[in-house]
Amino acid sequence: MNATTAARGGRDSRAATIAMACVGVFVAYLPVTTVSVSLPTIQRSLGASTADLSWVTDAFVLPMAALILTAGVVGDVHGRRKVFQVGLAFCAIGAAIALSADGLDSVEVLWTGQAFAGIGAAALLPATLGLISHAVPDPRERSKYVSLWTASLMGALAVGPMISGVILENAAWHWIFLAPIPASLLTMAAASRYVADSRAAGARRLDWPGQITAAIAITALVYAVIEGGGGSFTETRVLLALALSALSLAGFIITELRSDSPMLDLKLFRSPAFSATALVAMISFLGLIGFIFVLSLYLGQVQQLGTLDAGYRMLMFTLPAMAVGPVFAQIMHKVSARILITTGLLLATGSLLSLTSIDADTSFGALAWRLVLLGIGFGAVFAPMTATAINSVPHQLAGMAAAGSNAFRQVGAALGPALMSALLTTKVSDALPGHLSDAGLSASAQDRVTGAVDSGGFGAVHAVDLGADTPRMLHAFSQAFLDGLHLCLTISAAVMLVAAVVAAVLLRRPRASTPAPVTSHRRQEEPALNG
Repeated sequence: MNATTAARGGRDSRAATIAMACVGVFVAYLPVTTVSVSLPTIQRSLGASTADLSWVTDAFVLPMAALILTAGVVGDVHGRRKVFQVGLAFCAIGAAIALSADGLDSVEVLWTGQAFAGIGAAALLPATLGLISHAVPDPRERSKYVSLWTASLMGALAVGPMISGVILENAAWHWIFLAPIPASLLTMAAASRYVADSRAAGARRLDWPGQITAAIAITALVYAVIEGGGGSFTETRVLLALALSALSLAGFIITELRSDSPMLDLKLFRSPAFSATALVAMISFLGLIGFIFVLSLYLGQVQQLGTLDAGYRMLMFTLPAMAVGPVFAQIMHKVSARILITTGLLLATGSLLSLTSIDADTSFGALAWRLVLLGIGFGAVFAPMTATAINSVPHQLAGMAAAGSNAFRQVGAALGPALMSALLTTKVSDALPGHLSDAGLSASAQDRVTGAVDSGGFGAVHAVDLGADTPRMLHAFSQAFLDGLHLCLTISAAVMLVAAVVAAVLLRRPRASTPAPVTSHRRQEEPALNG
């Protein structure tokens, strides 16, 4: 049977395959905001530090970033439906492990569950896009279905906070991990019957040297950022981690250049469009996931909102992004992806800058319009960015391009919370003594508060009882936190602006050219990559 043909089975259909792919990416991304808005509650329950909370998020996104490329290769070789089902199984297992973390009172168990779920998500992302790319080979038509895929992704981000909010209003926090279990298992059962399988044309094999060096480079870098932010970037272990990351990255590049079957063919980067979308994906998700991390802490620690109320505010960002994504995907053929992506990133930049004016008393309405603008900005970016990455390479390389684009996106997603946590922790620690002094607290009271924050994280400040001085202490902490929040928002805005510049410079329409004559069999096997 031809490797690119669908698996046999009269009941398989293109519509069912696309629908299951959208459900799969929904399941993959459900833990992102479900967990994010629950971080304050998790911190109080498990006594976790801010660095511990960073690892709750990064334990999920790190495996995604490290294993997406390998999952793409496995899907190309052994069939994307198999990888799709294995990914769902890992999501269910991870959720079941995380479900037990509260009873065991262990943040390490939560990290483990998140890691298994991240492995599952790493399998689902390239598999779902690969299934869509095979089911819809025409690039123009494919863009419409890629927009449904991105809308499903945003839908997961939208409903996650609401699921958490309802659960935390009525039950313990660990029950937020219940929903992915039946969702994964039911989707697995449906996929075995309705999803059309596909493989990549040509022979590919697993690239273990590339996989190992890529995983080490990503993990060491994120570890260095988190631990350096929680302590010092001059510590020996942090410097060693940074050096290990750099060496592993160099090893990955050398390995991929020499490999007969690379995990990520570096020829893809000959396409300016693919290079631009990969960079934009990494940079923008660094800012986005980092922003969601600090916003959830702001809503919980400063505004003292319940998870459901925080979820309503998150909807002001996620719902517009989900709603406008398909609209922008439809006009991609009339308006260039360069204009859409650049405009969306500039709108996101302006929204993040406007958020630097929020304070502890900012109302729902004042916060909502800023988040709506941010959602519209990202809605203009997601679908065109994903469709451009896939459509910028030959059809037979679409699976690798999807995996590569997702890998860059998840590297940014892993670095976002790590970087923002480091910035937030450092700024709050530096600013807190001054605000406590301005509040008129005694030196001993200041020492109690700063010691509690240093040892137990931001959540520990609410356990400090200073009697009549407690309100002033909490106000001082809020002001210090706002200093850190405003710094993170400014950095996020700068990151979005850089992404906008990258999109504006690199996302240009390819010039028409006459193809060179084919001079050898090897030349025939290396299709040109269009920008």
